[in-house]
Amino acid sequence: MVDATEPVISADPAVLAGLDHWRTLPIKQQPEWPDPAAVAAASAELASMPPLVFAGEVDQLRERLARAARGEAFLLQGGDCAETFAGATADQIRNRVKTILQMAVVLTYGASMPVIKMGRMAGQFAKPRSSDTETRGDVTLPAYRGDIVNGYDFTPESRQADPARLVKGYHTSAATLNLIRAFTQGGFADLRMVHSWNKGFASNPANQRYEGLASEIDRAIRFMEAAGADFDELKRVEFYSSHEGLLMDYERPMTRIDSRTGTPYNTSAHFLWIGERTRDLDGAHVDFFRRIRNPIGVKLGPTTTPETMERLIDVLDPDREPGRLTFITRMGAGKIRDALPPLLEAIQRFDATPLWVTDPMHGNGLTTPTGYKTRRFDDVVDEVKGFFEAHREAGTHPGGIHVELTGDDVTECLGGSEMIDEATLATRYESLCDPRLNHMQSLELSFLVAEELSRAPRA
Repeated sequence: MVDATEPVISADPAVLAGLDHWRTLPIKQQPEWPDPAAVAAASAELASMPPLVFAGEVDQLRERLARAARGEAFLLQGGDCAETFAGATADQIRNRVKTILQMAVVLTYGASMPVIKMGRMAGQFAKPRSSDTETRGDVTLPAYRGDIVNGYDFTPESRQADPARLVKGYHTSAATLNLIRAFTQGGFADLRMVHSWNKGFASNPANQRYEGLASEIDRAIRFMEAAGADFDELKRVEFYSSHEGLLMDYERPMTRIDSRTGTPYNTSAHFLWIGERTRDLDGAHVDFFRRIRNPIGVKLGPTTTPETMERLIDVLDPDREPGRLTFITRMGAGKIRDALPPLLEAIQRFDATPLWVTDPMHGNGLTTPTGYKTRRFDDVVDEVKGFFEAHREAGTHPGGIHVELTGDDVTECLGGSEMIDEATLATRYESLCDPRLNHMQSLELSFLVAEELSRAPRA
């Protein structure tokens, strides 16, 4: 809340003009809206709505990420590939939050440091596509770009971009954030309760290799209780929202001027990232996001060169501000051990300390003979291991993990302790875009990452 005695600082006209400079630049991955006037009206309505997050929360996250970049914390970022309006139910939101909290307890113990909890939630409604159209048989229609743009059903009516969905995206995000705040501040996140869920997971015969670590965490919690630790403070957690900053007709009107400083903050989420397809140095997305105060992530694929990385740093983080810039590597299990080390070697010459996070999902996609997009759990794990190996060799800090997951028992990724095979995929394949780790696979991954973290050098 702003103190009424404090002066309200207005934005410099040049700052406001800068926020619209992206309109003059090349832009990718935007829908073809059929009615420009309707888009303008939807954007104007969004601009009049209250912020979804607040500048002070964004500043706090930037401080947390700065700690992670220095090797004093670890980022866990997870959630749906693409949220749907229909999926914004209390049960599904609770299960996603529960899964992230469960993973965070294990990672906190393995890392012996704080874990920053961040959801791909409350705004992850837009998706980049490799093609503007989709063809089935002799029918070609616009590609599905996420619920904030159009519908998934393969009909002309459903696939037409609808600006009213922009406003629905805002309201769905607001409802999601409201529930997340209730869960994380109202006792649901109590460390003892979350750990009890993990004990049940580890006692499953399929997961017995993790029972020892779960027992160690249990002893640590009982010691804290015996020592009189303040469990009132351990009943609440900080939880931040994030999404890919893709759809400019949503991100621009959600960007506001902070009355404390006169600087712009994107209030649609605490953290936004720029995807591999939209990180052109002379493009609209990079220009827009370099002007806002939010911490920014950038996806780096296996073809990224040290020169490109240096230019991204110069544009997005010219002041080398701690916590400002996160590099999210998505290289594939077969490429990360060759592609990441040159970047880690180069970063030490650039007078920059970005936060390094691994996305072990997006470089490991495959399509089965029956047409299902999937990923192998073993490939996900192998990319994580390659990420840690590269950082150990370079002497840099492996600062986080970014995964597509759900709290539900879907069957979208192959393998894991449940041994999901190609025949099983069809039983509960529910994603409209990319395959997600299910609840059990997510927890299994957290135990494996905890083992890697326990081997990582301390800052």
